[in-house]
Amino acid sequence: SAVGTTRTAIDVGNRLGRGIEQRACTPEAFGISRSGGMVMKVLCLGGGGRICRESILDLVKFSEFTCITVADVDIHAAESVGQWLDDPRVDVVQVDVRDERKTVNLMREYDVVMDGLPISLNDLSTARIAAAKVNGINLNGMSNEWDFDSAVKEAGRVVVPGFGMTPGITNLMAMHAANQMDTVNVVRCSHGAFRPIAFSQAIAETTRIEYDPELSSRIVFEDGVLVQVPPFSRPLDITLPEPYGTHTQYIIPHPEPVTLSQTLASKGIRLVEARGTWPPKNMRLIQAMHEWGILRNDQVQVGDQKVGVLDTIFAHCLQSPEGKQTELYGYALHVEVIGVRSGQSVRHILTHTHPPSDGSVDDWSGLRAYTRCVGIPMSIGAQMIGSGHVRAKGVVAPEQLFQPEAVFEEMKKRDILVHQEVQVGWTETG
Repeated sequence: SAVGTTRTAIDVGNRLGRGIEQRACTPEAFGISRSGGMVMKVLCLGGGGRICRESILDLVKFSEFTCITVADVDIHAAESVGQWLDDPRVDVVQVDVRDERKTVNLMREYDVVMDGLPISLNDLSTARIAAAKVNGINLNGMSNEWDFDSAVKEAGRVVVPGFGMTPGITNLMAMHAANQMDTVNVVRCSHGAFRPIAFSQAIAETTRIEYDPELSSRIVFEDGVLVQVPPFSRPLDITLPEPYGTHTQYIIPHPEPVTLSQTLASKGIRLVEARGTWPPKNMRLIQAMHEWGILRNDQVQVGDQKVGVLDTIFAHCLQSPEGKQTELYGYALHVEVIGVRSGQSVRHILTHTHPPSDGSVDDWSGLRAYTRCVGIPMSIGAQMIGSGHVRAKGVVAPEQLFQPEAVFEEMKKRDILVHQEVQVGWTETG
């Protein structure tokens, strides 16, 4: 049958604490009357980082939180962010999530914990959030957050694992399309993250984890089962919005195959895949290291000591200009959903765009075109949780908690736009 295609943009309608002790963050400290409205406090873990600071800036610009605390193990980084934000609602505190007692006691003073810590610390941070019996949200969703579902549910709170661009907005794009279908057969979540390979320790860690040959969470959902695959599996050319172009993408260890397969089970979902790419130079390096066995991080003798070969390469990346620069910055999502509506096969392609990184738009120049895209969704989610717009309890996937169009509308206010192309009567051969 003939294929009808439509393309649309989705339109839905300083005061700083010093040292390790936190300054009292009360409404009165900022001249806010307790009778003047609801008091809401948010603790921002990893707030000194390049991504989480963008989440915090978004809170300052758009939220109704009356106290916004920048929390980091590096107090100097936290203070620098506090000075940059220059807002009377902002204070800073030094916190190390490995210190259970201090971290839990601190968290108990807040309504929401916004967790911008790296993947390797998300198990600890989620454990502290559950023990403190507060609401939480994080960027990654790639740890064992689900182990704390019972504790979070019993406390009557909610924790959202993985609410950046992907996982996060990709989940909502998939649901936006799936909600328009009677049955859903295929979901393919793809993205291009155009950033340096190691502009921070956390980003270097993410790069290493995603292509770790021993990683068990690199999976796809296929015909009712989760299938583990090796690095560089199932290559597929994905065309991203300009200026990013077409790139070969591979399966990555993201949670969308797990959560979307559960969320869409009633619609007959058969295949869920998550893919990604980085700048071509980054991908060439990672693929070469995979082919040469370097990603195993074997210990090698150098002089009179043994070192991990991958440790050495990433130490170089973290300390070299090549590791901290790239030619094109930004983020690009691409979500394909195939199903049936009213007896006809339909295919939805959803993408997103943001202001250019060329310096022509304030706050979007260079690396910030990437870090803002990643950080802003977590802020939006924290605001929705804090304002009581979500009712679910426990550890809940983004697509099971947030209404896609409400989030897209919030993104639009930040000049991040979601676009949709619909093909009716679509077949594999076009």
